[in-house]
Amino acid sequence: MNYSTNAQSHLTIDGVDAMTLANTYGTPLYVYDVSKIRQTMRAFKAIFEREQVPYVVSYASKAFSTKAIYQVAQQEGIHADIVSGGELYTALSAGFNPQHLSFNGNNKSWEELTLAVTKGVGTIIVDNFLELQWLGEITAAHGVKQNILLRISPGIAAHTHEFISTGQQDSKFGFDLLTGQAKRAFDLATHDNNLTLRGLHAHIGSQIFDVTGFEKNAALLADTAHHWGWEPEVINVGGGFGIRYTNDDTPLPESAYAAAIIQTLKAKADTFGWQMPAIWIEPGRSIVGPAGQTLYTIGARKEIPDLRTYLAVDGGMGDNIRPALYQANYDAVLANNPNAQTAEVVRVAGKYCESGDVLVWEQALPHTQPGDILSVQATGAYGYAMASNYNRNPRPAVAFVEDGGHQLVVERESYADLVALDRDYELASTPQAEQ
Repeated sequence: MNYSTNAQSHLTIDGVDAMTLANTYGTPLYVYDVSKIRQTMRAFKAIFEREQVPYVVSYASKAFSTKAIYQVAQQEGIHADIVSGGELYTALSAGFNPQHLSFNGNNKSWEELTLAVTKGVGTIIVDNFLELQWLGEITAAHGVKQNILLRISPGIAAHTHEFISTGQQDSKFGFDLLTGQAKRAFDLATHDNNLTLRGLHAHIGSQIFDVTGFEKNAALLADTAHHWGWEPEVINVGGGFGIRYTNDDTPLPESAYAAAIIQTLKAKADTFGWQMPAIWIEPGRSIVGPAGQTLYTIGARKEIPDLRTYLAVDGGMGDNIRPALYQANYDAVLANNPNAQTAEVVRVAGKYCESGDVLVWEQALPHTQPGDILSVQATGAYGYAMASNYNRNPRPAVAFVEDGGHQLVVERESYADLVALDRDYELASTPQAEQ
């Protein structure tokens, strides 16, 4: 693959020299191409508008949650899906319209639900009976009505890693459809005067490369509502649209996923005599994943003759846990000269004290030197979002680039930040000298 470069043969990101970014902000550094994010958001919207159906594109912000990304989403006229009080707080701090938020998650606390209700979150996606009970009590106490969707466990298994498959019956998410839990939840919700049930939700998994599962999910949600004798306003089929991490991945364009869902629900609405329900989707990875990359500085190398060469960088599983967690793979390029001829195959390893701390399992690269900058591609989803301070390493900074300009949107943590919440142990005593 050929990468965009400048006169110095350096990798460029929307017109910005990657070496300039590394020198300006340091490494490891998450970099996002905001123009690419906007293009994907608009591409999802365009297919619904072309088909003239009611819809909501809701950015699944668990993929990457910062004030800056909520601001971009709001500028592009899309909603956002949140899964915690922290994501809610971040979105509100960014000035995001709470009416355009939907609150997902399988174990929301009383405090989180209260915050959502009192801050005017537009839709709460109810996941279990305790949550349904608590919402009824909270809304009654505050004298408000709350829009909700019911999350259904549809019994549809997606072809993806078991840890990111969520639609099967054996799942922690949602009301089980096959055992009647979903119908019981429907009956409870429709009889609570403080709750307005607008529709059904189901999410079948992540990193999915065909439309079949989404078609089945949309059809099942419609069939379920019809079986209950109910015409929903909203059918939310979740997200999970796959992206390209390596050449082995073959994702479909955004329009293909959306078109399949639209046609399925149009047919169901015609069959049942419904007004067309609003179709909600929750893309996260597909919006920010391909738009992000992480810059690292190359350090030590270890050559094991006739076995393997390890190339170490100044980050690793603390800023990208996915390879260790899911055996995920990525492509990497030398930012100094991404189109240079390759000379060796290496394993790109991190600096953390785990043998599984690998970023790229097998990567062809040109000859490298300590101090060179390596760019790992398509890291925009679940890198920063799942970052940790393992080994007491500060989390990296985040920079946005757009139209040749660049800006820091999350500062790099300092060593002082690492101990900011620590407290001295005041009960500690000095051991007495031996008598």
